[in-house]
Amino acid sequence: MRKRFGFDFYRNMRIRNKLSLLIALIVALSFSATLLVQQYAFSIYDSQIYTKSSQVLNLSSSAIEAELKRIRQISYNVTADGQVQSLLKKIANPETSNYDRLLLRRDLVDRLLSYTGTEPYLLSIQLYDSLGHENAAGNIKALSDAKVADLLSRSDQAEGEQVLLYPDESDSALVTARKVRSYEGTDFSLKRLGMLVIRINIERIVRENAPAEGELLIRSGSDIVYPVHPAFADVGLSEEDSRYGSGYFVGSFGGERYFVSHIESGNSGWMYFNLTPFNQIFERIIFIKELVVFVFVGLLIVVIAWGFRFSRSMTRPIDDLIARMRLAERGNFEEANLLSIDTASVPRDEVGLLHRSFRIMIERINTLITENFKSRLLVKETEFRALQAQINPHFLYNTLESINWMAKMNRQPQISQMVEALGFLLRNSISLGDPLIPLREELGLVESYVTIQKYRFEERLEFETDIPEALMGRTIPKLTLQPLLENAVNYAVEPSMTPCRIVIRARESASEGLLLTVEDSGPGMDPRMLERLRSGEARGQGRGIGLLNIDERIRIAFGEAYGVRVESESGGGTRVTLALPAEDARA
Repeated sequence: MRKRFGFDFYRNMRIRNKLSLLIALIVALSFSATLLVQQYAFSIYDSQIYTKSSQVLNLSSSAIEAELKRIRQISYNVTADGQVQSLLKKIANPETSNYDRLLLRRDLVDRLLSYTGTEPYLLSIQLYDSLGHENAAGNIKALSDAKVADLLSRSDQAEGEQVLLYPDESDSALVTARKVRSYEGTDFSLKRLGMLVIRINIERIVRENAPAEGELLIRSGSDIVYPVHPAFADVGLSEEDSRYGSGYFVGSFGGERYFVSHIESGNSGWMYFNLTPFNQIFERIIFIKELVVFVFVGLLIVVIAWGFRFSRSMTRPIDDLIARMRLAERGNFEEANLLSIDTASVPRDEVGLLHRSFRIMIERINTLITENFKSRLLVKETEFRALQAQINPHFLYNTLESINWMAKMNRQPQISQMVEALGFLLRNSISLGDPLIPLREELGLVESYVTIQKYRFEERLEFETDIPEALMGRTIPKLTLQPLLENAVNYAVEPSMTPCRIVIRARESASEGLLLTVEDSGPGMDPRMLERLRSGEARGQGRGIGLLNIDERIRIAFGEAYGVRVESESGGGTRVTLALPAEDARA
């Protein structure tokens, strides 16, 4: 039903509106296609950026981890160095004098210098012997007692594996510590001889191995490894938002957007983030996007201007022809034929042919009117009315039965149901039987009407009944509920785009009598409209049975104490109540 309504609406539109709609549709499709292509191009470009960033970031992280791995091997070599092992054992020997320990520690520092002098990334090597004395070489920076105690505790638990201390406010170096155990020669007691602490210049490693573009951030879980003071730590790089693994996202910081690619190291488990200003990457894409929008807007203006011009050139001759037809409709055939037009502006296409054919037709009609058209028209009208009078209800019922039979033969149950419902509704509406019928029969009329309207409004019409079986035999005036339901459909269901609920209820009490209520969830009526409806000043849009008619028939049948009551409010639906006697009127 909706599709048919939409088709009829489009078919009955003016040609100018049809052309405008067609142009708008073409522009909308062009814009959609442009947007899809643009988004597809952006997605490909984003994928290429991500792939390239991931490759660069992967190479950088691999280079950084290779240097750290090499330094880790150096720390292992120091702890396994035979000379270092021997010196630490002699220092730990209780029989060694303080002077000898001083000489031994000097030799130990010389040995450590041989490692720091050849490694550019080592800031210092600090070796704490079993007596807690610090033996250091390189760019020495003393560790706080708390850090030393923490490293001692963690290195003891690590059993010879290295532990890390990340850069902080007091020291920008990456600190690695390892427990020194005794395993020189035949001594494999793994007795603790001391602790080796190496300070690594992580900033230099990153600077020499990180990508030139963007900023690098290294995290280990929730701890920041590099840099010590990241200016972009709140760009959305929390442990939950980073989406561990390889990927990318766009974050914001300080009013500027960043393109962030991240990758997880398979060796250390660290997360490497590379942040590049979004505009720096997508500057050309943004320019192309703006250019496309500008070109599209320009084309849109040109197409609309051309469309209006084309529409005007097409519809101007048609408008002139319509003006002639309206004159002819009012009977001014001579004026319609003599209406001055610019013959040069009439094209030699279908519209021009219509103009010429219409002028010939007007001339012939004018001739007929002059001679005997009026008399013949009167005869035809009389014959037409006579033919109409011959069409009786039996012919209509037989026609409906034929349509019903053909619908069933063609397996069209919906058409069959609608025809049956219409036939039932017409038979009961036209029949001249008893004016008072049982409530059950009136509901049959209502059900037939609802069946037809259900095919029209589909899910927009929700119909329910709440009537006790004991009241089904009560008699009411014929055609009272069906017109009320028709009014509810016209004024509640038809103007609403959302589903509308109509309920018919019945209840009986000793004080109020039998009350039949038709309620709807439609837009309702404002107080002034409701007052005019109650007073009879407002008239419905239809030509059926109105509320005043129903009210008068109830009062005539049962007395002035009964009738119709209307309750409604704007936005709150409408409720129409029929007040009938408590006792059966036929009893």
